Amino acid sequence: MPVTLPGPRALRKTAGAMGAVALIALGAAPAGAADSGPGLVLGEIAPIDGVQPGSEFKVPASFTNTGTAALGKVWMSYSVTRGLSHTEVPSNCLRYEIPSFDEAPSSSDVVCEFDQQVEPGVVYAPDRPLTLKALDRALYDQLRVTVATYDPAFTDAGPAPVRGTGPAVQLVERPDDTPAAPGSAQHEQWDGATVQVTAKSTADFQVTGARLKGRVGDTVPLVVKFTNAGPGWVLRDRDKPVTRVLVKMPAGTSVTKTDGYCKSVGSGTYDCGTSQGWVDEDSGETYAFNLKIKKAVAGAKGSVALAGESRPFDTDRANDIADILLDVSGGGSTGGGGSTSSTGGSGTGSAGGSSSASGSGSASGSGSSSSAGASSGSGSGATGGTSTTGTSGSSSTGGDLASTGSGSVLPLTAAAAGAVVLGAGTVLVVRRRAGRQR
Repeated sequence: MPVTLPGPRALRKTAGAMGAVALIALGAAPAGAADSGPGLVLGEIAPIDGVQPGSEFKVPASFTNTGTAALGKVWMSYSVTRGLSHTEVPSNCLRYEIPSFDEAPSSSDVVCEFDQQVEPGVVYAPDRPLTLKALDRALYDQLRVTVATYDPAFTDAGPAPVRGTGPAVQLVERPDDTPAAPGSAQHEQWDGATVQVTAKSTADFQVTGARLKGRVGDTVPLVVKFTNAGPGWVLRDRDKPVTRVLVKMPAGTSVTKTDGYCKSVGSGTYDCGTSQGWVDEDSGETYAFNLKIKKAVAGAKGSVALAGESRPFDTDRANDIADILLDVSGGGSTGGGGSTSSTGGSGTGSAGGSSSASGSGSASGSGSSSSAGASSGSGSGATGGTSTTGTSGSSSTGGDLASTGSGSVLPLTAAAAGAVVLGAGTVLVVRRRAGRQR
């Protein structure tokens, strides 16, 4: 999952990406910090499960200065993913709204400054725990808590922070809590913990098929969709696609142009990934192909089906598979380039690449491994036929595909791809990013 660490970090940008601050901070103590520091250690924060959307809950955060000298000032920060929201923000805290960028979803961060003495060997906590609210879209979210001897605020991009208006919060001693042992700190000037927050909600993943019409020899467009109908958004682990979509082409066709997030897996079937490691509610992916009708096959029909990771949050499986119907006028078959297989084939536009998996909110992010491949398809635009996007629903064919299932729908408006030759004929293709998302 995306992890926020305190401290300065470099702003990374990719083609088509939002120039924004990530939930990820490449944490480090400020340059020139002494070798022996205070050794801050956060107290353990248990995962928060069973939160009702719309409800509020408190964050029980505490820490120990395991060093040998008192500190004159510390900062605590609280970063949450998009299914959670801060409620009242104290006046000694600043709120930062961090847009989605690169491999991290958007976040809302509150950084509180405590200008008071922090003695060694004593457990401290805010006198009023920070309160969070689970939004209607909450499902799998994350809370990141840090404590540092310097201001960890993200100031390299994003909107200006907003100061809180609530009463100032102060640190108080917790004499009944056991302090962290001296020398137990993993970092000298900061410590952080990521807490999983799970809401009692669902997310309905579904696919939409299509109806194609054309004559033998025509090249027709095929557009199928994956949608998260909500109400929850879904955040997966880093470098893992939200889901996988298997697209099986109708018999008698060959693919002349492949979607950039799909790769051929044989038998006229394409394995499609997602552009990010999360998917918002009412969002998803659109996959576009060009098919050449090679010959008329009676009852030719393909399918689009969800596959990949398990989806315990998705209780409606009736819309996990849909038909791709093909109506062909004119008999016979055509020659020429591309596969002549009546089962579809990959044609000249199959894509390379593969997906890697790694473990919940978010989404997050997917990186290049979230896509099933970068587009290398060739061929002219679709000619002579028509394509109609169908509706999601069950299919009488390919039922086993849906049973393997696991969480933004827009046509592609921008793509950024770069290739670097690595050795003999190996090409690294930079994935297309935010242009595919709402």
